[in-house]
Amino acid sequence: MSSMKHLLAAAAVLATLGHARADDINPERFGWFSGDWSLTVGASGFLAPDYDGSDELEFRAVPILSLGRAGPAARFVSRNDNISFALIDQGRFRAGPTGKLIFGRDAGDSADLAGLDEVRFGGELGVFAELYPLDWMRVRGEVRHGIRSHDGIVADLAIDAFADVTETVRVSAGPRLSYATDRYFDAFYGISPAESGASGLAAYDPGSGIKSAGVGGAITWQTTDRIATSLFGEYERLADPAADSPLVRERGSPDQFTFGLSATYRFDFTVP
Repeated sequence: MSSMKHLLAAAAVLATLGHARADDINPERFGWFSGDWSLTVGASGFLAPDYDGSDELEFRAVPILSLGRAGPAARFVSRNDNISFALIDQGRFRAGPTGKLIFGRDAGDSADLAGLDEVRFGGELGVFAELYPLDWMRVRGEVRHGIRSHDGIVADLAIDAFADVTETVRVSAGPRLSYATDRYFDAFYGISPAESGASGLAAYDPGSGIKSAGVGGAITWQTTDRIATSLFGEYERLADPAADSPLVRERGSPDQFTFGLSATYRFDFTVP
């Protein structure tokens, strides 16, 4: 599995980037390394499609590793949030740079991909903004440009309503919408004449458009002050640029499901 080849590299990047506030990394305040830090470690196990557009689910286990300056916790955090730095943080509004890792894809992940070009391990970099129009609702958007894996632009929008049913249990759910340009779709769903001859699938040259629409939800239990566990589920329906690909029509499905569990432990420490 190509994603497992890069788990250690992903963990190293996450440890370096983490979630942090810009004013917490001011060298005049703490120096570069001194000060209060928070390290979150854990794991997530889930069932997800073999590849984007697949109709078969595969169990995956990935590490969770986040290192950042200690500070006020965000009001709401979703498993869909990518690595981000809040350069602007005004309570109800936060914004800054964001990044996403892409583990890549090749025929080793599924026989459906035989004859198609490999999607290389890489990532996406961009900006995010989130707003709390109500105390129990968050709206978050991200716009990212691909690096190495693809040359396209991806924009995601998520709305989450959340409620604390007890002092330690929170439920959340809401809609998701994603848009991408033609270069993104070409990398993941396009089929060149050469790939057509090698794979047996018809050639396909997708344009830009809505990538998917769906809904997600989670139940999070703050087991202790430091331990958090979560049960989550997601459904997305691929839209025409992806759903019309012969890879999806003939070998996969436009209906994409993800179900899983995660657990994390937070270490707080101080560097003199």
